[in-house]
Amino acid sequence: MPQLPPSMDAYRNLSSAEILADLNKTPLFMTELEDNDEIEAFKALAYEGTPSEVSQNFKEQGNDVFKLRSWADAKEFYSKAITVLQAEQRKRAQEKTLQEAPPQADKTAPPTTLSAEDEAEIKEQLKLLEACLGNRSACHVQLKNYRSATLDCAQVIRLNPKNIKAFYRSGSRSTRSPRSARRSAHLKLLAQQIIEKAEVVDAKRRKEEAAALRVKQEAYVLKAALKARGIRMRTTEQPPEMEDAKVRLVPDPVDPTSSLVFPTVLLYPLVLQSDFIKEFGETETVGERLGYILAEQAPWDRQHEYTPRGVECYVETMTGGLIKVGPKVTLLKLLTSGSVEVVDEVVRVFVVPKQKAAEWVADFKMKKAAEKKT
Repeated sequence: MPQLPPSMDAYRNLSSAEILADLNKTPLFMTELEDNDEIEAFKALAYEGTPSEVSQNFKEQGNDVFKLRSWADAKEFYSKAITVLQAEQRKRAQEKTLQEAPPQADKTAPPTTLSAEDEAEIKEQLKLLEACLGNRSACHVQLKNYRSATLDCAQVIRLNPKNIKAFYRSGSRSTRSPRSARRSAHLKLLAQQIIEKAEVVDAKRRKEEAAALRVKQEAYVLKAALKARGIRMRTTEQPPEMEDAKVRLVPDPVDPTSSLVFPTVLLYPLVLQSDFIKEFGETETVGERLGYILAEQAPWDRQHEYTPRGVECYVETMTGGLIKVGPKVTLLKLLTSGSVEVVDEVVRVFVVPKQKAAEWVADFKMKKAAEKKT
């Protein structure tokens, strides 16, 4: 028998089973991995943590190799993340099926409710699943696995119908396939239209968010302005319909140095008439307003009693009384007197002829006293 080489001489006295076992320790001839505590520790480490943490780890590893243009390796990492997340989906589906099944006669289990932490974990998992499926579809496109790319994109779209990239990558299958080259231009045009539509929707969203923020800013500054001046406001259960008339700051509603204006009603109780002033400035006086409102005789003023100098003005106090308003008193001074409040954002001023003022005031107080008794 010829002499064996030195490297094979060690196998001279071994059985065939022992030789195969030894060869299996060599990576080239391995058919299975031997038990190894270090390998098992690394494998366990890869799957430690919540499903979101495990899949996030695989996703990050996939992103790292994707940057190196190693599409196949990146795909495998994304696939591992997807496997973990989809296993959680199946688990939740099974639990839901068991909960919805008719209870057994001898068993009544209370329905389980998800905690806030569980709901947050589920949302995070769905977000990661969408991202990993989208990333894996990108790998499939690079590897020319167009059908697989389309299937992944379909799953992404089911998770999030607003995912523009998924629609684009799904179309990339057709644009890159030689058999569908004629449709390439049409699909690229469609992709561009989708992107443009998304930009329009995004611009609309930003505009709506800016408008909502503006409304909040205006409300905050107005509240601060009223508080700084000491003006009391009250709202009833049935405020009057005034369209766009409201208490506000002019000229800039978000500038604290702007002036306040108030919707104001001039009431003529003895003739059941009224005049509406949409914006009564805080620095204006009642006399100034009456000066041009009553400059000409009103059709209902047959006896010509209502003139700028022939009337007296009153405002109801918070206690149900009346306070007389002089013609030179500004609206701001009236509203900061401490006895007056603005109800439903409207200032109400009673206007009566001087010669009838005393009688009307007495009648007003008598009616208020009767209301309090009832």
